[in-house]
Amino acid sequence: MKHALPLLLLSLGATPAFAADIPGGGINPDHLSRHVRVLASDEFEGRAPATRGEERTVAYVVEELKKAGVQSGGERGTWTQDVPLVRAQVEGAVTASLRIGGETQVLANGEDVVLQSLSPVDRIALTDAPLVFVGYGIDAPERGWDDFKDADLAGKVAVVLVNDPDFETDAPGAFDGRAVTYYGRWTYKYEELARQGAAGVLIVHETAPAAYGWATVRASGLSAVFDIPRPDAAKYHTRLRGWMQRDLAVSLFKRAGLDFDAEKRRAQTKAFTPVALGDATLSATFAVKRDQVVTRNVIGRLEGAGRSDETVIYSAHWDAFGVGEPDAAGDPVRHGAVDNATGVAAVIELARVFAAGPRPQRTLLFMALTAEEKGLQGATFYAANPLAPLAKTAAVLNIEMLSPDGPTRDIASWGNGRVSLEGDLKRVAEAHGRAYSPDPNLEAGFFYRADHFAFARAGVPAITVGAGLDRVDGGVAGGKALRDAYFATCYHQPCDAWTSTWNAQGQAQDVAILYVLGREIADGDAWPRWLDGSEFRAARMHSEMERK
Repeated sequence: MKHALPLLLLSLGATPAFAADIPGGGINPDHLSRHVRVLASDEFEGRAPATRGEERTVAYVVEELKKAGVQSGGERGTWTQDVPLVRAQVEGAVTASLRIGGETQVLANGEDVVLQSLSPVDRIALTDAPLVFVGYGIDAPERGWDDFKDADLAGKVAVVLVNDPDFETDAPGAFDGRAVTYYGRWTYKYEELARQGAAGVLIVHETAPAAYGWATVRASGLSAVFDIPRPDAAKYHTRLRGWMQRDLAVSLFKRAGLDFDAEKRRAQTKAFTPVALGDATLSATFAVKRDQVVTRNVIGRLEGAGRSDETVIYSAHWDAFGVGEPDAAGDPVRHGAVDNATGVAAVIELARVFAAGPRPQRTLLFMALTAEEKGLQGATFYAANPLAPLAKTAAVLNIEMLSPDGPTRDIASWGNGRVSLEGDLKRVAEAHGRAYSPDPNLEAGFFYRADHFAFARAGVPAITVGAGLDRVDGGVAGGKALRDAYFATCYHQPCDAWTSTWNAQGQAQDVAILYVLGREIADGDAWPRWLDGSEFRAARMHSEMERK
């Protein structure tokens, strides 16, 4: 590290010392709060991709990056990168029903189930499709696991559990204990059931293994879904996909002569085989409006002074869930203040202080990425179409969901990435009077739910940094209570909004740590690396050979 950076923060609980070591007057909590207030305002309409909210968001971020003093880093000398996507939205009413034992049960979309489709059709008409329970829906040869056992799922709807088989077992098994693997993610379930040839998928929602309540499923599931354009899209998607309430699943299994909890226990073993849910069938009909849209990543650039062909990326996603059904207070806008206007505010503020100081050796890119909430689409598109070579991208520092509740004693990263950046973050935090907390909720699978994952899959060392839980005012218990309340009531909901009680002091402390870490990487000679046991190490080793 070429620039010595002494202690930047005062004693815990005090106002951060925005010393001259951080240029531009230091990280300013008022700036962070102002950016969030604007981005999460009603005028930005919940920042959904390909809407008027996107236009306002992109314009605001571009203008603020210009003010910050960085240059355009997008395509053809612009500030943006076009991200073409297919958008699919259920149009009109959804008619759905279960039939079992000669009786028909009408299902309410949004209440009993949430149904959608990315199949390349404009209408879904599924009639009396047999229902089959496929356990956790996992095919993992490297773990000796196959939930399907050559079952023929053609024309059938698979009922599948969320998370991994280890989540509720007493001892770690084939899936790393309670720390969810990619096999536990709902995205994997949909992908795998398409490969298995199923006509549809219904994931059973349970709050603990899903890590969020039904309100989040409903809000997300009733919104438009997105995919990259594919000439063979039918290969990648079942005709119908969605979620079902746990109580509905328990009732369905009982009517089929099965015990839901007993079948779940059976699914936690390698010996599991799929089982038909009696004579149960699903019928569903709804129209799908499909169109192609272009959304945008916003990218600012600060040219490196010495090794400008090498890059460090700061990123955060700008999108939220737009306008939906009004909440109890009549508010239809899902403002996305914590998730993730806080991250975008951090990226803008980092651009400002870096531009105000000595030029880093490596080039810095400041990215506000699109469509993270739609499956990491913006980050995935950039990783497939990089504007700076990934082989020469040293690291990605992604920022998510900083706290509005004041200072914490710690800073955290998401998941267990087995990447040297986690140790670097710990070292920098401790050198500046903070602690580092590994992800306290590995079972939620956050490692696979943030934009850094798209870069990681391409081999680039990457982490997502977020708020710690050890509050100066309230300790870990207080921090956990606030976090749990947020996920229970405001995650992806209208109440994720900026208020006059917003306290960005903790955000400023976290962003100061990110400045120091990014400066170190940008000025240092070393390359961050994946550690032994990382599934991304091989991809990076291949790119290192290309770099050399």
